Amino acid sequence: MYSGWRSVRKVGFAVAASALLPGAASPRNESTIHIVTPGFTVQLDPQTQTLVSLVPKSAKNFDFAPFDQESKRRGNGYYHLGDIDLRLRIATGTWRDYSSAFRKGTVTRLPTGGNVLAAADLAPSFPSDMPLTVQRRWMLSDGTLALQFRLTNRTRQPVEVGGLGLPMIFNNILTGHTLEQAHEQLSFADPYIGRDAGYLQVTRLNGKGPALLVLPERHTPFEAYKPILDKTGPNGAPTLLNDPTKRGTTFEGFYDWMVASRGFADKEWKGVREWNRPTAFTLAPGQSRNIGVRFVLSPTIRAIEATLSRHKRPVAVGIPGYVVPTDLPADLFLKAPNRVVGMNVDPAGALSVTPALPRKGWAHFKVAGKQWGRARLTVRYADGEAQTISYFVTRPERQAVADLGHFLFTRQWFDRASDPFHRAPSIISYDHDAGHQVLQDQRVWIAGLSDEGGAGSWLAAIMKQLDDPDPAEIAKFEQFVTQTLDGRLQVNTGAERYGVRKSLFYYDPKALPGFRYDPSIDWHTWSAWDRKQAYSVGRSFNYVHVAAAYWVLYRLARYHQGLVHAHDWRWYLNHAAETAVAMQRLAPEYAKFGQMEGNVFVNILRDLKREGMTAEAGRVDRVMRARADRWAHEPYPFGSEMPWDSTGQPEVYAWMHYYGDTAKADQTREVILGYDPTIPSWGYNGSARRYWDFNYAGKTRRIERQLHHYGSSNNALPLFDAYRRNPSDFHLLRVAYGGLMGPLTNIAQDGFGSAAFHSFPDMMRFDGYSGDYGTNFFGVSFGMASYLVDHPTFGWVGFGGIVSHQGDTVTMVPRDSARSRIFIAPAGLWLTLRAGTFEKVEYDTRTGVVRLHLVPRDRHTADAILTATTTTRDGKPYHPASALTQEAGGWKIPLSDQGSVVELRPGEAQ
Repeated sequence: MYSGWRSVRKVGFAVAASALLPGAASPRNESTIHIVTPGFTVQLDPQTQTLVSLVPKSAKNFDFAPFDQESKRRGNGYYHLGDIDLRLRIATGTWRDYSSAFRKGTVTRLPTGGNVLAAADLAPSFPSDMPLTVQRRWMLSDGTLALQFRLTNRTRQPVEVGGLGLPMIFNNILTGHTLEQAHEQLSFADPYIGRDAGYLQVTRLNGKGPALLVLPERHTPFEAYKPILDKTGPNGAPTLLNDPTKRGTTFEGFYDWMVASRGFADKEWKGVREWNRPTAFTLAPGQSRNIGVRFVLSPTIRAIEATLSRHKRPVAVGIPGYVVPTDLPADLFLKAPNRVVGMNVDPAGALSVTPALPRKGWAHFKVAGKQWGRARLTVRYADGEAQTISYFVTRPERQAVADLGHFLFTRQWFDRASDPFHRAPSIISYDHDAGHQVLQDQRVWIAGLSDEGGAGSWLAAIMKQLDDPDPAEIAKFEQFVTQTLDGRLQVNTGAERYGVRKSLFYYDPKALPGFRYDPSIDWHTWSAWDRKQAYSVGRSFNYVHVAAAYWVLYRLARYHQGLVHAHDWRWYLNHAAETAVAMQRLAPEYAKFGQMEGNVFVNILRDLKREGMTAEAGRVDRVMRARADRWAHEPYPFGSEMPWDSTGQPEVYAWMHYYGDTAKADQTREVILGYDPTIPSWGYNGSARRYWDFNYAGKTRRIERQLHHYGSSNNALPLFDAYRRNPSDFHLLRVAYGGLMGPLTNIAQDGFGSAAFHSFPDMMRFDGYSGDYGTNFFGVSFGMASYLVDHPTFGWVGFGGIVSHQGDTVTMVPRDSARSRIFIAPAGLWLTLRAGTFEKVEYDTRTGVVRLHLVPRDRHTADAILTATTTTRDGKPYHPASALTQEAGGWKIPLSDQGSVVELRPGEAQ
């Protein structure tokens, strides 16, 4: 641990005045300071001594810093690693902002030697009235590269530091790169905003190692994560605390690691509940404070926690994560160099935390949710440091999903027969802040039932029925299908048969001269489509929503009685298939990409084959195989209508495995891990990167890291599949379950489902629009399951269920929202029910025998349909101990009024 400027042991290093990386061109005419440390080769700007290149020795062709952008990012306002932001006030005066990036002065060099690689006084970068002296040193700290600042009050009055930010500048600028270049050269950063235990992880887009960890030195808590925006003044002049690099779909922006933030909480963030309690500190005249971070390499993404532990950092592992339904307690394991001396919860009583038996050097606690909403657990250690872990308490999963369904079919049910756009009946978008349906929006698709932002609500409504069918809700949805979807939203005549329109709502006063468009809305934008644009069938992503709706109705009609009335199961499955084929025929430009929700296409094809619909299956197979063949020959087949995206990877993974290309599937899995982290925070854990869709489907429009947007649940699907194939890769399950549970936090107490959570510290709340939440809930419904795991360190644990064991028998009672899918990891056994519900499962660890307890029959479900698949290479097949008939690809289990028990045994069938 760092404890002073001269406390670090000496390690060999080299400094040269004009050396460059082999083959690299200098971004400036002046000589560049070149530093070699045990882990990195580093280049500093000779004028400012800020970092311009950070190349790990284990990946010499990769640079964590935006070195390739340096010639474009010169001059005032452009941030670099090594800059500092400050918000200060003297006595009780007003806050004033200072930034070393705002005015790029030539810093005053200070002596180097020993552990100090480069040193400077930053006074030339600040105005003359700056009350602090700021010295910066690049050092070796315990053999690792470190960036350290010394702040000294040079006035005769106390100076309060209400904002202290260390800009984290890494190469996430996608602008001007091809997809292949982006995956090979760029990285994403994700924060653990956990005070003294906080860190930043920087991972390559291709998922390969090494990963970079930015760790705090003492007195450098990670309190908040403030965006560095791209506001400029007249004629593009730099603006204080902003970076002029243009943010957008190709650049999310940079962030400040905030050591202190109360000065912002008092102003721009006033009234907002932050991840941590905002703090400030005061320097008396002549007093100094040292702060800093160090840069550590983890060989792989999976090794991040082991690397943290090796560097004596506190490590938290939440199982199944940090979203806690009130009927499903969680486990928390802590490993730290100092013992835990106290814990507190904010709000008080939101969580109960009780000690449990430690596990192989890990402290163990049971965490139970008591009060709905966000909760902060603060862990205090014997050395005085504090770690915060952010939890979210939800209602029981089944109750939350039922609440969602009720809200969709009541508050969002639109049945205005006089609607000139023919949107009724339907489940339409909703503005939760205003408390009314969204019937007009400048982005016409939001009010027009299609694209993700408009189809989201009706898609959520049908996906809710997959595992929690409600007869009244299904009856309403069939009204939507027969009166609105089939023949209005979906074109079922002529050459465009089975095409899906982009929107039923449009802005076209000539086409509708009598309709009053809201005059407060600016209709003179590209997104205010006229009727011709809105009725286009050329956007492939709309087809998946419709195919998914038909597929769920097929499943309901096929495996239940009396739930579906408008058409039989064959009609719905055929329409799902025809929609999938039409996507390639009518929307080929984007169909060449993986589609969000595209996993449903694989299930449609499998069901067609299982049902003996050979001709229909052949058509779907030909279309999908052609798409997969294209992806197999692309280095990174993850294109999109956006320059970079996290939506196509799940479908690419699914088809690669379906058609036997395991190498490309494995590559896809690793790419997902490059933008999908496991972090001790409900907001970031399993939250696949997404930062522009508030502009297209949210109420508050801006470029912003979205937490638990639909990338979370959709990217969980391939990770779950990969885990079931290799249950020893525990990292996959943790990331996947975080991505599955996170979207349940989007469901408000009244059942409203929000598009995503706003992560910027000026909001920190869920968006007011329902937007594209349906695509998110698709992944939840499609992938929800319980996992029974025997971990070598943590023992028997459950993801989605309550685990107990007695003798040789381990029992799991599922508490997930579906209760129709269970994976028993030690047996590699994947159990799924197309009809019926699991009550509990018992696993005999000695014999491998599995006993399934099913809930009693109801008037819509007389039989359960079970499949039992061994997913691992060395797993033994399982068969029923008693004779059961095969039906529709599974075992038919007659359900009784008291429930049913089925025993499965490993080995060959008798």
